[in-house]
Amino acid sequence: MLADFHNHSCLSPCGSLELSPRRLLEVGAAKGLKLIALTDHNSSLNCPAFAELSSRYGVVPIFGMEASTSEEIHVLCLFTNLDACMAFNEYAYSLLVPFLNNPDKGGDQVYVDIDDNIEGEVEYYLLNPLEISIDHIGAIVNEYGGIVIPAHVDRPAFSMTSQLGALTVGPWAAVECVRIPPFFNNKPLETYQYPLITSSDAHYCEHIARRPFELDISCGDLLAGGKTAGVKYTEANMEMLKNALMKRLN
Repeated sequence: MLADFHNHSCLSPCGSLELSPRRLLEVGAAKGLKLIALTDHNSSLNCPAFAELSSRYGVVPIFGMEASTSEEIHVLCLFTNLDACMAFNEYAYSLLVPFLNNPDKGGDQVYVDIDDNIEGEVEYYLLNPLEISIDHIGAIVNEYGGIVIPAHVDRPAFSMTSQLGALTVGPWAAVECVRIPPFFNNKPLETYQYPLITSSDAHYCEHIARRPFELDISCGDLLAGGKTAGVKYTEANMEMLKNALMKRLN
């Protein structure tokens, strides 16, 4: 399966208003993606529309967010179950620094329905960090039934290496890199035998599927068939997903 675990939408203030959940699925499916995650900054409010639309495009959806820890380290928090994701979304928003967003300066933060109609706008600025440390976020996401992947660890900003000087050991399901093998400050980056993935970090439509990765698993093995809160979608089996990520070590 061709997968991409890091994509934004019109909910992220640094993302394009044209990049709705529908548009992400439409373009991603056209480019061959079968497993797509929606990971806006510190919010999952566009995931319900993403879930409802996913089967229309033959895509297995992964729900979550790109959370920013108190150290301003970006990590992908991923869920296969929509209810679990939305519960974590409420928890994360309660930890967001309460700084009001100014759309004219910070950017729009809108969440939409399946027809791209705006349903609301997030009040607090989503690029601020959450009041939770990198030492604790992994365990908490695990309690909600999700997995955590440190984001773009070989970038010079908002990465674990940029903030701490190195990748630290933790309950990470994988590590996201811009390039494999990853380098930092022109030196090979120690990744401690974690599975390595690449992701597109799409903020604009033209970014979709620019850096996907392959998972050695069939759709039949991955799918568990889920239904959550009246929204029908094809739910991935989290344990099978973890096993598929571990295969990337071979």
